[in-house]
Amino acid sequence: MKKLNAQPVAALSMYDWPEVRGEVDAQWEQLRDELRSSGIEAPDSLARAHRDLPSVPGGIRDAVGKVVASDPASLPPDELDPHELWLQPALLFAQTCWGPMELGLSDHVQVVGQPKYDGFEGGQGKLYSSAIIMRAGEAPSVKSPLDGSAIVPLDLLRGRRFTFNDPQSMSGLLGLTRDLNVMNQTLDVFAGRSLSGGHRDSIKAVAAGTADVAAIDCKSFALAQRFEPAAQKVTVVGWTRRRKGLPFITSRHTPQEVVAVMREAVRKLGWCD
Repeated sequence: MKKLNAQPVAALSMYDWPEVRGEVDAQWEQLRDELRSSGIEAPDSLARAHRDLPSVPGGIRDAVGKVVASDPASLPPDELDPHELWLQPALLFAQTCWGPMELGLSDHVQVVGQPKYDGFEGGQGKLYSSAIIMRAGEAPSVKSPLDGSAIVPLDLLRGRRFTFNDPQSMSGLLGLTRDLNVMNQTLDVFAGRSLSGGHRDSIKAVAAGTADVAAIDCKSFALAQRFEPAAQKVTVVGWTRRRKGLPFITSRHTPQEVVAVMREAVRKLGWCD
């Protein structure tokens, strides 16, 4: 079995809602067993908190020795900062967003593959889009366009309060910002903007009336329709343009022969083309 320099770390935290932990664990077990059958050391279970990450005394450093993240042992043990996870030198497998990748994360990781989104409205192959939501009854529901183009209803959005999950999120903020820019508009079409902390929290905020508009990753919205009661109180009034979905990644320290095995494994399992 190919031994790595440190105890490897794996996580699938981007869609790891409490209600689907069993499904996510089963997904990892599939890949774990496939990697092990190819001679790659893979962790038994997924990391879901800082306590699950190996300590990095002195902090995590980039290629030139600059500290880019804290030692996980110094952070709240029951929480998980995704950037701490993604920057882990021992990261074998995880999923991130193209927002952070474009803002510097790509210097620290390697892309393993682009997952398929065909099973979700707004998704097609490796591309995904975000549902633009408002409270139910405020506007007619809109289906995702077959050609993947953006539907941004400016007249409905203007003067509303917009909430988003994270400043670096492609699905929650950056994608809509870019679609507005194509229309010679900016986020200033909104009367106000607020940080919700997560797609599920954005849906709850719109449903509760503390915000009016949000952009929700199509897979997250499908999860919300299954498990979040607040999703029944919102409606889809538009869609962002389809873009590359959330990539699977590994540390820049992962040997190329291991990366090649993982790329073949996710293709074999049908996760990526």
